[in-house]
Amino acid sequence: MARSAPQLEWCNVRLGDDHNWWVEEVSDPVRWDVDGLSIIDPRQVQHIIELVDQLRDYGFDQDLMERAFFPFRIERDLGAGRVRLARVKDSLFESEEKLFALPDLLDEENGPYADFLDHITRLRVKMLNDLFDFEHALSVDEVEDEIREARNIDFMEGKAVHVFTEVTAILDYVPAGWEGEEEGEHPARKEDELDDQDLPALDEAEEERLKNDQSLKWDEDDEEGDEDEDEEGKKGDGDEDEEEDEGTAKPANDEDDPPRRRSGRTKE
Repeated sequence: MARSAPQLEWCNVRLGDDHNWWVEEVSDPVRWDVDGLSIIDPRQVQHIIELVDQLRDYGFDQDLMERAFFPFRIERDLGAGRVRLARVKDSLFESEEKLFALPDLLDEENGPYADFLDHITRLRVKMLNDLFDFEHALSVDEVEDEIREARNIDFMEGKAVHVFTEVTAILDYVPAGWEGEEEGEHPARKEDELDDQDLPALDEAEEERLKNDQSLKWDEDDEEGDEDEDEEGKKGDGDEDEEEDEGTAKPANDEDDPPRRRSGRTKE
């Protein structure tokens, strides 16, 4: 009787210079090629879960994602940025442990991971067509072609595409010119359309310091201050004139010489 191939029970991973985790060794080297094999860490798993949550209204299948990844937990630290992971049967969505997720790439064309990518692509396109008023409806082929083109550029430059990048490229995809206009966001405005709401808020201490900073005052503020002083001086002179005229004031019934009005510009 032939000896059965070993199962995928553990894997050793390392933290790359790109701050992503890459597989170095697996318990099943017969069926798994670790060259360029990447794995999603717990933080990335949680981020993907948050992104697919917005697709639930469009028919997201949670079980399909569960089948697309093998969950692993940390077994021990191997040092030098390397970790031994042990496979578990926990759900990526329900487990209280922080789990890594290795994509099922045994059949890259028709396997569970390929089905998952196809699934989220179709739902993303459906959601974008629902949110945006495109002149022509966005198609799955258009999205796949654009993402594939970007991926091919990385390949030609000798860059290995991490699975997290591959998944989020779909879940974050927005057609050129429509960035920032998803539900709950606002389209980017031109610089001359910005208002006070775009300025950062100052705390009270900083605001008071800036208010008293003489170097930040405009020339108009100084001119306005001079005008205020002139107004006060004119008012004072007017009061003295009124006191001197009290003794020589003409009778109120003298219509030949109506009372004078004080000159001076009223401050707006």
